[in-house]
Amino acid sequence: MLLSGVRTVAVNHSHLIELGLKFPGASMKFPFRFDLPVLYVRGKMFALLGKQGSDQSVNLKTSPDEAGWQRQTYPGSVIPGYHMNKEHWNTVILNGNVPDDVVLQMLHESYQRVVSKLPHKDRIGLE
Repeated sequence: MLLSGVRTVAVNHSHLIELGLKFPGASMKFPFRFDLPVLYVRGKMFALLGKQGSDQSVNLKTSPDEAGWQRQTYPGSVIPGYHMNKEHWNTVILNGNVPDDVVLQMLHESYQRVVSKLPHKDRIGLE
């Protein structure tokens, strides 16, 4: 990612956690293993951070149409969600093949999709 002509570190778990926790109502837990952080909003998962081989990865929720488009656009770097509903979740491998701004947009979209499915009382203050 270029910022004022200076190369910065590509999006990684630390960056995604830092940004994800800034979303209203977001929290982080480790429900599966100590090395698999999960970002939640009001108790619902919106990002599961993991690994694919030696690369960091993140599972993110999306629409079925968008899921297919992302997989076609970034073959091998966006794959059906590992251990998730493959229609609604993608695994994004953080190997630099998906532009940082696209990964960050995917994170935001995942958060928004989860918020939109929350009961009305749980959405108050999040939208």
